[in-house]
Amino acid sequence: MLFKLFKNHNVNTLHAIVFNYITASTCGILFYDKKIDVVDFVDQLWFYVAIGLGFLFISIFNVMALTAQKNGLSVASVASKMSVIIPVLFGIIVYNESIGFYKVLGIILALVAVVLASIKQTSNVRLTRSIYLPIILFFGSGVIETSVNHFAPEGNMPLFLAIIFASAGIIGFASMLIKSLKEKQVFKTKTIPFGFALGLVNYCSMYFLLKALRVEGFESSAVFTVNNVAIVATSCLIGLLIFKEAISTKNWVGIVLALVSIILVTL
Repeated sequence: MLFKLFKNHNVNTLHAIVFNYITASTCGILFYDKKIDVVDFVDQLWFYVAIGLGFLFISIFNVMALTAQKNGLSVASVASKMSVIIPVLFGIIVYNESIGFYKVLGIILALVAVVLASIKQTSNVRLTRSIYLPIILFFGSGVIETSVNHFAPEGNMPLFLAIIFASAGIIGFASMLIKSLKEKQVFKTKTIPFGFALGLVNYCSMYFLLKALRVEGFESSAVFTVNNVAIVATSCLIGLLIFKEAISTKNWVGIVLALVSIILVTL
């Protein structure tokens, strides 16, 4: 919804993204209730994973933008959301999570729902030579979700997220600086509130997803499925109610299937 507002208010997306990462990283530091001492975690694996994930975060964001431009918005949306199958399979195989008829049926319906709810009648889908972009987006998004869940340290989640966002922010700031010097782009102050809002939502969505994944009785395969399919369905409804976007019959079928899949997976 915020990205849609960026377009409507002519906000520079890259500038807002950089400010978003700065905000999200600051949130992680502010919500960390322990004293930050680099010596305590500099030799920990999760610290280096967090730095690597920061690079992956901003790289996959750029791949998403390129996919939307070269292959169409629907392809970008489907590729990024279908990637939920990677953390779902990881949970079932690595964590030995339960797998039954209703759960499998729910996951399959969720994937179908993502495709149907994401396809827009006005979308210009172009695969051609750029087919590698949605493939990279699919695997990149899946690796991010899986890695964030797998490597997040139990007592240091806010700091873990702060390092991820800080790493992404540094790389993004360097890219913004180079692009600004080449194209002589001027930073507009109206970017700040949009970047701040995005950063706050970005941090909270990651933090509470990690918290949900650690609730006893909730399996990661179920949480990831419900989270992703609910995002797609809710985005469709927000597009209809707030932005007055047209929703096709396929989109409505996708929304209904999304609700059915959530019931099946949670049961």
